[in-house]
Amino acid sequence: MKLNYTSILAAVVAVCAMTFTSCKTSQPLSYFQNADSVSTVDASLDYALRLHTADELIITVNSPVPEATAAFNLPATNPATAGNIEISTAAQNQTYVIDSEGYISFPIFGKIHAEGLTTSQLRDLIAEKVAKYSDDATVRVQLANFRVNVLGEVRNPGSVEVKTERFSVLDALAAAGDMTQYGVRNEVMLIREENGKRSYHTLNLEDAAIVNSPYFFLSQNDVIYVKPNKVLESNASYDTNNAYRISVVSTVVSVMSVIASLVIALTVK
Repeated sequence: MKLNYTSILAAVVAVCAMTFTSCKTSQPLSYFQNADSVSTVDASLDYALRLHTADELIITVNSPVPEATAAFNLPATNPATAGNIEISTAAQNQTYVIDSEGYISFPIFGKIHAEGLTTSQLRDLIAEKVAKYSDDATVRVQLANFRVNVLGEVRNPGSVEVKTERFSVLDALAAAGDMTQYGVRNEVMLIREENGKRSYHTLNLEDAAIVNSPYFFLSQNDVIYVKPNKVLESNASYDTNNAYRISVVSTVVSVMSVIASLVIALTVK
């Protein structure tokens, strides 16, 4: 009986190949794949933020004569604490917080409804009231707690503090170091709290028309989640699935080694 070592080796290689081979789906890595077909962009898309309860606002009223508008400004505070009183720190503006009923408490005027307004609308409302006391006063309203969270398959996940009201999903991804190669670009999830309820929206960043989406520009406390593609999900299961596969291969190789040894022993006899 002649032993065919080539056949045995081929069988072992075939078993190993079938065990370890996994299908990998190619994943597009580029944004705006159909940019040539999108001829126009809606430049008038509204990015103005609507104010919510618990928002913090910095509101300042100025005029050529500071004394004329001093009563409309909160006094600046020193952020030093008991633990760092020896450290020199600059004074900071106090913030107005929109209460649960949607109001801020403003000097002289008392309660002013702010929820649902844009910062520009609230500025104009306050300016109209201040004009009765000072003709040349200017009002500035700034959102102090604008931040978004970027999670999932990005290089630097975490909270992003925003300094401007015009902030898009692309700005958020850029601030987080962009997506990794494993991020799914056509199913980016936006989680937004609107009217006391959370809503979920899917953004396709492979589609150039995303710039015209009402969810392209972000709002305070938005969450961007980039989910992993199938390749990463498959790799993540390595510890369980592949450990099992390695165990199976080891068993098969051991059994075949025993069989080969028996065949050799019988052949020698």
